[in-house]
Amino acid sequence: MLMALARRLVGGFSLRTGKARSLYLRFVRPSGVEYAEYLKRHGAFHAIGENCYISPYANIPDPEYVHIGNNVRISTCSIFGHDGAVNMINRAFDLKLDNVGKVDIRDNVFLSHGCIIQPGVTIGPNAIVAAGTVVTRDVGEGMIVSGVPAKPVGTVAMYVELIRARNARFPWRHLIDRRKGEFDPAMEGELKRLRVEFFFGSKADGRPGHETS
Repeated sequence: MLMALARRLVGGFSLRTGKARSLYLRFVRPSGVEYAEYLKRHGAFHAIGENCYISPYANIPDPEYVHIGNNVRISTCSIFGHDGAVNMINRAFDLKLDNVGKVDIRDNVFLSHGCIIQPGVTIGPNAIVAAGTVVTRDVGEGMIVSGVPAKPVGTVAMYVELIRARNARFPWRHLIDRRKGEFDPAMEGELKRLRVEFFFGSKADGRPGHETS
């Protein structure tokens, strides 16, 4: 009861004012969709579009230099608008230099877990950055990139067709077709049961699963 009250009070105050963000994250524990809306109001980004997801654990120290389009999904990754090495260089060589750049994330982009986006790049539209990738140059429209540094490994169009073909084998397709939105708690239990049985087989009769790759 007290925790629920604390969530409501902290959540309401922080959403209205943009203050106490750490308390908002601690007590409210917002989803990525909720956090994207919070940052849209109070995050100091250059812009955030519609229907976005931003992990509360994403590291984005330079939001002023970051433009985010529509339907962008940002996992637990890092997006930088500055090069911290310049401060060392300035002191070492008695210089006064600056080294910053914008990050332009266009519509329909997914940034996977652990990727690092360096300043001065444009990503997308319709692009995917794979887990652990370091992006140091632009990612073209419709591309999937992976590696250190990032290199093209395929296209989003190819990936869509691969997922479609795989989905045809799933015995829970009827649930996905009926689901409204991305998540329905009423059917999540049955979805997980069918998935686990498909992957690993039935515990009751020891049947092997169907998923081999």
